[in-house]
Amino acid sequence: MDATNTYLELNRALWNARTEHHLTSEFYNVEGFRAGKSSLNSIELELLGKVAGKRVLHLQCHFGQDSLSLARLGAQVTGVDLSDEAIAAARRLNTELGLTAEFVRSDVYELPQHLPAEQQFDVVFTSYGVIGWLPDLGRWAEVVARYLKPGGQFLLVEFHPVVWMFNNDFTHVQYSYFNAGAIEETETGTYADREAPLVHQSITWNHSLSEVIGSLLGKGLQLTHFSEYDYSPYDCFAHTVPAGEGRYHIGPLGDKAPLVYAVAATKP
Repeated sequence: MDATNTYLELNRALWNARTEHHLTSEFYNVEGFRAGKSSLNSIELELLGKVAGKRVLHLQCHFGQDSLSLARLGAQVTGVDLSDEAIAAARRLNTELGLTAEFVRSDVYELPQHLPAEQQFDVVFTSYGVIGWLPDLGRWAEVVARYLKPGGQFLLVEFHPVVWMFNNDFTHVQYSYFNAGAIEETETGTYADREAPLVHQSITWNHSLSEVIGSLLGKGLQLTHFSEYDYSPYDCFAHTVPAGEGRYHIGPLGDKAPLVYAVAATKP
């Protein structure tokens, strides 16, 4: 399989299939969200600060819960995702909740074909399980810089690359910390519903911290914040154990490994 030619359509089909199950999962708790529960976590909320009145571009937004949570806080939000089903669900939720977010169905790299470059944003935001679906972070950072207005803030909150070195059961190191090429796997179920009747191929890439930060610096952004966390706010890995309210450790790793990191940068 030529991963560079097939990954987009293969991964789009995967996320189209996942969306149906995610919408009804306890993990995403759509009913609670409809009732007013925010999907945003303290990590990103503290780093984002006040977003009321700001224009926010949310890359890889899935079916839009975080985008709509930002809209509830008063932001003018545009959410972007490659999945047809996810964007359709996001638009339905937006209408149902009477919000004014906009949603664009596009791969990150293709966004300039769907969103005019003159639409610049105060904030570009993306979080949790996003950059591993992208092979080239230089192109990703180029899109971030293109849509960020001068003085604007970029925020990435992401699972730590150390996590992706392990096999799914966290019994041994299986993958390189660095981007050593495409990782082709067969997904069974989904992190939001491990019993979901899904069997689907996926293609992902690991990205080191130096690759992430270097790609942003290479496009002229200025790093303003970097932090690492020994917990995940999501119960989405094997063998997780509670580590406080809204915090989880991976049992075999305990509190000895970083599970999440955050990067903030500004455009001069």
